[in-house]
Amino acid sequence: MRVFVTGATGFIGSAIVPELIGSGHEVVGLARSDRSAAALAAAGAEVHRGDLDDPESLRTSAAGADGVIHCAFIHDFTQLESSGRTDLRAVQTFGAALEGTDRPLVVTSGIGLLAPGRVATEDDAADPASHAGHRVPSEVATLALAARGVRSSLVRLPPSVHGERDHGFVPVLLDIARRTGVSGYVGDGSSRWPAVHRLDAARLYRLALEAAPAGSVLHGVAEQGVPTREIAAVIGRHLDVPVTAIAPEDAGDHFGWLAAFFAADVPASSALTRERLGWVPEQPGLIADLEAGHYFATARPAAA
Repeated sequence: MRVFVTGATGFIGSAIVPELIGSGHEVVGLARSDRSAAALAAAGAEVHRGDLDDPESLRTSAAGADGVIHCAFIHDFTQLESSGRTDLRAVQTFGAALEGTDRPLVVTSGIGLLAPGRVATEDDAADPASHAGHRVPSEVATLALAARGVRSSLVRLPPSVHGERDHGFVPVLLDIARRTGVSGYVGDGSSRWPAVHRLDAARLYRLALEAAPAGSVLHGVAEQGVPTREIAAVIGRHLDVPVTAIAPEDAGDHFGWLAAFFAADVPASSALTRERLGWVPEQPGLIADLEAGHYFATARPAAA
């Protein structure tokens, strides 16, 4: 297939591109900058210059592709509602370009928009009241496209997609621990974070592109839920700082915008995803990846 990929030079997208090329697909990657364009060309992908704020450019690229993988998202945690609207417009643009073709559209979503406190499955609907509620309209729009002749599917990712070059939540926890001198967790630290390695996630995107039925919801979850106190313990040991419980009422002051995410108990299953697509995660788990040391050996990288 000729596949248009947004977010192609991001942490996950930069793993998806070689996964697709290695399986015989052609990749056209969206690039906002000269640096991103150079990275895509070096990876063997065709470059399409543009961004999520240019719907016509997105429509043209999608219309000329055999399938679309949408990974890009504006991760500005001070403007989440605006980011959600931009994402929805991109999904609607892709849907209009692919309508009636039965071509695949794989859209990224998050486990964090599911109801907390129990093990969520692929059959669970998104919760508009969740702290990730800004992504719910995109989920609804993606699934609705299945009735309009688009082989649309959702890949819900956990709060921790980990691996080398990570610039997501875990590096933020490291930054907070370095700045405050303690590695904290909220309350008793029993809140569970599902996790997946970026290479396992990349394989799931490829499988979804190739074989996911229209209207599928997939969970990119390798580990159902890692207790946050275990994450904090590894960080504390590697940084040689105390591991400390942070009272829920103080979490906002200590963790900032990350508090709501780190306090959320959002375990999730991927049993249906594995059954449907034969996806078997093979990479190290989150704790093993942290113990490997690369998170602590380099400075936090800038987002692509």
